[in-house]
Amino acid sequence: MKKFVPHKINSESSFGSELLGDVKAGFPSPAGEISESLDLVKLLVKHRASTFFFRVSGVSMVDAALDEGDIIIVDRAIDPYNNCKAVCFIDGEYTVKRVEMGGSCIRLMPANENCAVYKPIEVAPDNELIIWGVVTYVIKKM
Repeated sequence: MKKFVPHKINSESSFGSELLGDVKAGFPSPAGEISESLDLVKLLVKHRASTFFFRVSGVSMVDAALDEGDIIIVDRAIDPYNNCKAVCFIDGEYTVKRVEMGGSCIRLMPANENCAVYKPIEVAPDNELIIWGVVTYVIKKM
């Protein structure tokens, strides 16, 4: 298993550029010269001190739009909620899964219907589980 080293946002982290406006994904329309300032950190990071970046390794979450090599943005200040995607620490290992919370049961759900290898993880009382942080964004290479 690889060493767990998330990338942290520091107070100087910023990436600014120009937002050139909206682009239609339907019928074409005349594009105006609309321009405004865009800072990706301000757009993607709500809590700087508790936000981290991870690279996805593996294919257990491909049906949840988390593909191998994607960068996920994870916020530890957000309380986990039913069906959130989260980085979880279970029994000494980190994984990203969809978290099902129902009654007194928590299950970590994979999302890859083409591979029977990935099974839900039913969290038992003897498991050590920390829902480390909630996934807020995914950055994909096209």
